[in-house]
Amino acid sequence: MSQLRKYIPNPTHVLEEDKAQVREDLALDVGPVRVLDFKVKKLQGKNIRTTKVLWDGGMQAANWELKEHMKKLYPYMFPGKYNFLGRKFFWLGRM
Repeated sequence: MSQLRKYIPNPTHVLEEDKAQVREDLALDVGPVRVLDFKVKKLQGKNIRTTKVLWDGGMQAANWELKEHMKKLYPYMFPGKYNFLGRKFFWLGRM
């Protein structure tokens, strides 16, 4: 307690209001912003394709998702040519 000091108010310490839309069940509507990266994992002889997705929201969280699942839910994120981190990839054959 001896380390504590009295707080001096400062106008720069004021936090801005978050404009999050909350549904009745107290869940947020969050959608993907863009695909950041992709990789293929081998598991018991199978190739599992995953994509790293940046989600909108205040925290700017990114996580790995199954490519097939994301392609079903958000087909507009997967056009014929991909753009990951400024590099262009053209897919030949089946993915």
